[in-house]
Amino acid sequence: MGTKKELSTEQQTELIRVLKVRFEKNMNRHKGIEWNNVQTKLVSNPGKLWSLNEMERTGGEPDVVGLDKNTGEYIFYDCSAESPKGRRSICYDRDALESRKEHKPKNNAIDMAASMGIELLTEDQYRELQLLGKFDLKTSSWVKTPSEIRKLGGAIFCDLRYKHVFVYHNGAESYYGSRGFRGLLRV
Repeated sequence: MGTKKELSTEQQTELIRVLKVRFEKNMNRHKGIEWNNVQTKLVSNPGKLWSLNEMERTGGEPDVVGLDKNTGEYIFYDCSAESPKGRRSICYDRDALESRKEHKPKNNAIDMAASMGIELLTEDQYRELQLLGKFDLKTSSWVKTPSEIRKLGGAIFCDLRYKHVFVYHNGAESYYGSRGFRGLLRV
């Protein structure tokens, strides 16, 4: 694959098959949306397919969660039960990573999301996700942090405990084996 952000025909076919199975298994996440329309959009957007494959490869289990009526874009969120395994043990952003003197994590959420062509969920989007199932019962996920919090050195993350979404803060340079991030992609 090299530096090209494209999938082979075989990879595209397999990814679309996986996404279709997940779509059909979780109809409560996308009421009123038809798979054929989603597939048509996917096939005509190979760059977005590459990003979805990155979400899948890192354990995100992306699925359609909505349709933006203004833009006609389908919205995919990471719908894995726990924070995606291939995106854990990372701090929040590059500034946080560079501020660590020792025991630096391998990456950060903001750069990783950008390299995948996706965005971090916001707190509101995270809460919307939790209406579709139970996510992050054992893990937590970084979410897009408001700039006024980030300027002060902090970052926020969420999880679901006691049937309630909790929003917490940490120093942006912190990282834990049970914290990753969830992303979204518009196609």
